[in-house]
Amino acid sequence: MSLQDDLTAVRRNLNELVRSVERLEREVANTARQGSAASRPPGEGAMVSVPDTPYDSALWTDADDEGLGARGRRAP
Repeated sequence: MSLQDDLTAVRRNLNELVRSVERLEREVANTARQGSAASRPPGEGAMVSVPDTPYDSALWTDADDEGLGARGRRAP
């Protein structure tokens, strides 16, 4: 492919992305105008109380640190 073909493909994809974002923005605006709370299932969006007490340490037994690998091993 030539540089011009690549640029044309990028422009086409960018235009498609812009159209998709505009469509999503319209859908969100329409949902907000129609009263999104009425269209939500019961309980969705309700506030959830999270206690300040520490979690039980037994919850973390045999758990790996996500993204850090297994305990006792070194990163490559």
